[in-house]
Amino acid sequence: MKLDQSYDSTKIEEKWYKFWVDHNCFHADEHNDSKPPYCIVIPPPNVTGQLHMGHAIFITLQDLLIRWKKMSGFNAMWLPGTDHAGIATQMVVEREIKNSDNTTRHQIGREQFLNRVWKWKEEKGGKITEQLKVMGAALDWERERFTMDPGLSAAVRESFVKLYEEELIYRDYRLINWCPRCLTALSDLEVEYQENVPGELWSFAYPLADGPEEIVVATTRPETMLGDTAVAVHPQDKRYQHLIGKDIIHPLLKYRFPVIADEILVDTNFGTGAVKVTPAHDPNDFEVGKRHNLKFITILEKDGALNQNCGAYQGMERFEARKKVKQDLTDLGLQRGSQEHQMNIGSCQRCGTIIEPFLSKQWFVKIAPLAKPAIEAVKTGKIEFVPQVWEKTYFEWMNNIRDWCISRQLWWGHQIPAWYCQDCGHVNVSRQDLDNCQKCGSANIKQDEDVLDTWFSSALWPFSTMGWPENTKTLSKFYPTTVMETGFDIIFFWVARMIMMGIHFMKEVPFKTVFLHAMVRDHDGKKMSKVKGNVIDPLDIIYGISLDDLIQKRSHDAKSVGLSDRETNRIVKATKKEFPKGMPAAGADALRFSLISMAGHGRDIKLDVKRVEGYHFFANKIWNATKFALINLEDFQDDNTEFDPLSMDLNIADKWIITQLSKVCGQVVESLEAFQFDSASRDLYYFFWHQLCDWYIELSKPVFQGTDNQARHTSQRVLVHCLDNAIRLLHPFMPFITEEIWQALPLKRHQTLKSIMYDNFPDKNMEWEFAIESSQMTFLMEAIKSIRAIRGECQINPGQKLQTIFCPTLQEQADILRDNQVYLQNLAGLEEVTILDRIKYQRQGPVAAAVVDGADIFIPLAGIIDIDKEMVRLEKEIKNIDKEMVRIKGKLQNPNFVAKAPTHIIEKEKNRLDEN
Repeated sequence: MKLDQSYDSTKIEEKWYKFWVDHNCFHADEHNDSKPPYCIVIPPPNVTGQLHMGHAIFITLQDLLIRWKKMSGFNAMWLPGTDHAGIATQMVVEREIKNSDNTTRHQIGREQFLNRVWKWKEEKGGKITEQLKVMGAALDWERERFTMDPGLSAAVRESFVKLYEEELIYRDYRLINWCPRCLTALSDLEVEYQENVPGELWSFAYPLADGPEEIVVATTRPETMLGDTAVAVHPQDKRYQHLIGKDIIHPLLKYRFPVIADEILVDTNFGTGAVKVTPAHDPNDFEVGKRHNLKFITILEKDGALNQNCGAYQGMERFEARKKVKQDLTDLGLQRGSQEHQMNIGSCQRCGTIIEPFLSKQWFVKIAPLAKPAIEAVKTGKIEFVPQVWEKTYFEWMNNIRDWCISRQLWWGHQIPAWYCQDCGHVNVSRQDLDNCQKCGSANIKQDEDVLDTWFSSALWPFSTMGWPENTKTLSKFYPTTVMETGFDIIFFWVARMIMMGIHFMKEVPFKTVFLHAMVRDHDGKKMSKVKGNVIDPLDIIYGISLDDLIQKRSHDAKSVGLSDRETNRIVKATKKEFPKGMPAAGADALRFSLISMAGHGRDIKLDVKRVEGYHFFANKIWNATKFALINLEDFQDDNTEFDPLSMDLNIADKWIITQLSKVCGQVVESLEAFQFDSASRDLYYFFWHQLCDWYIELSKPVFQGTDNQARHTSQRVLVHCLDNAIRLLHPFMPFITEEIWQALPLKRHQTLKSIMYDNFPDKNMEWEFAIESSQMTFLMEAIKSIRAIRGECQINPGQKLQTIFCPTLQEQADILRDNQVYLQNLAGLEEVTILDRIKYQRQGPVAAAVVDGADIFIPLAGIIDIDKEMVRLEKEIKNIDKEMVRIKGKLQNPNFVAKAPTHIIEKEKNRLDEN
């Protein structure tokens, strides 16, 4: 097979992904006992989702691991799937039926609404799975799962019932996080907190029922006083001891409630030392209410409006009611001042609405008994976090974990398998759907309308996807999985819960290693968001996008999040500046290699599209180098014998490149084992571009162009061996271009294998490392680089042949130079090489000199350059550098610049100063 004249990433990538799928290259065989298992389950993307940079990084790294392990002799399985994404999907479909039919889910009813969701899922859901294929994901598509398919639904029901039977799931009235817009409970993890938000601590007086005294309290949420059922003071606070046990008259609603003593709640040094208590709307007050047997008054409807318990305020929106309550208390002469106060505001992670603590009967998982073995699993090393620093975060959260609210007031999701008897009140929890009460036999039963938190089904993912609760062959072969690769932002949402559930139900950890990748940010290190207008779509990088289309895309994003025309114009202007010609098609291989090269431990990835374009040039380099090699391999006949350099008559260049190949093989394997993907990519890049292309291919040209057929055949064998191994090393990083090249290499071994994926991943062979010859070659290369540096510094025409005198330190260096003059002449552009003893050499006329370890190098310049002209040029260059240094120093000494400029800009200027 021949390579096309030019490298076309789109053409190659579409061709080979189809080939891999058609030839079943991604499928793992659960019946194969000859290979050790290796398994990754994909973090299931939302069925509503589409490819973004967060997906691109985890798909790239997981695919890298799977392809590497497949080639290393493992029975590697990468299990795909998507998540039903309860709130997100329900919101999408609700919006769709509103736009298309001008109706609501409540108007069409639960059954019809769920039919619409399933229809939407079949038609439009799963778009992301097609996009993942664009990235080259070697997923075992025959095993694709969905968190609401029948098998997973059975697993969810089994786990719920079993936990209920073990008294680890219970139902109770508790204060939960409530989203008035999504109309559902949220777990603690689904609430995003904005810290140090400017707010107001507003004070007012409660008059006592008997006598003229009053007690002053302060609050950031004045409307909640409509649900107050006590005022608490510290039992040791002499200011209020005489009031303990007395009653207060509510100034707006006229009911009575007591002054109580509570040393846990009250801090005598904060505010007035008296605290209003709203048990139904504050977590701390909830506990006070239970301790003192207070009344719990709920003041809100589910949509955040005030309810019938609020008298004249009923029906008012909560923040509108806040203003009205403040005004009415002020009118009654009870306002006692206010002060600025920094607050932490919690909002719904999904829609951004400020959440409310809400008293509601919900289902909970008793989490402490599950957390204990999960903590031990990490402490004892059964599970390892990479980077290890995240273990501390894991322990801090797990040691302070609270019971998990798992019920959600949605229709889309796993409906809770509990039926309430309308006659005897019995709660029936069952693995099968029920028609009759298990206690009294009544048919008057009704299933709980709530669904389970999406993360409940996701917590079972490592084993539910393999057929649990059935003991399937897949489960016995691939559980526990090997690596869980995901983002640090879902350690608590997902990773910790998988550990707890895996240990509880499978009696074994769900995975052995948790690798947490960094966040992909823009080139300035800022988080990508539609508000900032800096979102980069991976598909735009892969396929390219014009400036007009990119502007249209970002403008649409800006409007979708409510940005003004002015803010949208700012984004358009920044886009034009950053991408004046849009984004050229870089291909998936280049994007993958770019992400891998920046995936260092503990560092966020600053994605610069120009860097991705740079790796597209790397792909071009690989392509062109291979084309050159194939030209020189046209008469190569592979005899299908094992490559054995120890039995071959090799020159110094051959031995050097074989040594470098063995070393890079060892470095890459070692780095991959340590999850140091960036190091592996750097070593590979350096070997292919600089050692194989820039040096060995150039060093081999005299042999290929010469008349010694035996030497030519030897160099051909070495070149094809190095190219074959380098391409196999690169395959997990850049799968598409490497498959194309591997298929084109003239090796008989390739004809017996379907794909490069079935070939072996190279490793080092220390017997093939020629230390002496490598050292000698390094000496020659340093000499060549020194001569090239002189050419550049003196601006000598590249075609100008030079006379060069070498004065070696030892006879060994003299022999090396004498035996390898052809390399010096070809790669350094030398006409004549003279080797002299250092003492005997006498300079005559202008000479450029260089020193390498083992020799002095002298190049006579008479007749080569105009010395006077060169002096003028250098003096001019020095003046320009001095001028530039004055400019940079001025900027760095300017307080305004240092205070306002981004850190990376300041560092850039400092580096320029150092270079000058």
